[in-house]
Formats: sequence, structure tokens, C-alpha cells
Amino acid sequence: MEFELSRNKEQEKILGILYQTLVLIDLKQELDVKQLLMDAYDCDFEDVPLFSQQILVYSLKNLDKITKAFQVNMINWTFNRINKLEQALLILSYSHFYYVKDVDKKVVIDVAVKLAKKYLDSTDYKFVNAILDKTLQNA
Repeated sequence: MEFELSRNKEQEKILGILYQTLVLIDLKQELDVKQLLMDAYDCDFEDVPLFSQQILVYSLKNLDKITKAFQVNMINWTFNRINKLEQALLILSYSHFYYVKDVDKKVVIDVAVKLAKKYLDSTDYKFVNAILDKTLQNA
């Protein structure tokens, strides 16, 4: 079984998986990355799109680094205080920008803003836009 998802739809799936992962981490539950991906895509692990596999693994392996990168740009606020879905969106965007080569910062931010408008409170997209603009540096 092969998936024909657009990159935007795939990022929506990854957003959900990252959200679920952050909740499990908060609850101190064991993570089975393969199982999370298989459940989200309803297929065998080998059939999960490679982009999703790599973004999720990169995000989890570098979670502390990613969190610290955002924290540096948050004044009078902490990364852990923002809601889990917003955290997942920021982590996804950071991973997308730094993992996928030759992806433009504006494209990553545009995708994040669209997802924020779809899934977060009505004005949260402004915060997402601002913090990503400060945190993502063009290489």
C-alpha cells in the first residue's frame, strides 16, 4: 500500500502524531514510534511515508535542542506553558526547516500559519508566525 498524500496533508498527520507523542511524554508513558506511525497511517511501518518517519524521529531525537531554541526567543513565557498542539506545530516546523534541505523559511512559516489558523485559537497564528520568524535562521 502506497500513500499519495500531499506534503501539507502529511504535515497535518505528523502534527497529530507529535501532539500525541507530547501528551504521552507528559504522562510518562512509553513511546512506540513505529506503532504511532502505523496507527496514524493505518498501515505497516514500511508503508508509512519516509518524510513522516524522518520528521518524527528527528523531532524526538532533538526535542531538548528544539525546545531550547524556541525558549531563547520567548520573553516572559516558557515553551512548556504553551498548549501541546502549539508545541507540536512549532516542533514540526523546526524539524521541517532543519531536516529538509532547500526548504525556504517563508514556506515553513506559511504552512505553520495555515495549520495554526485551522487547529489553534483564532489569534495563535500570530504567535506562531513571530516565534518561527525569530527562531528559524536561514542557513
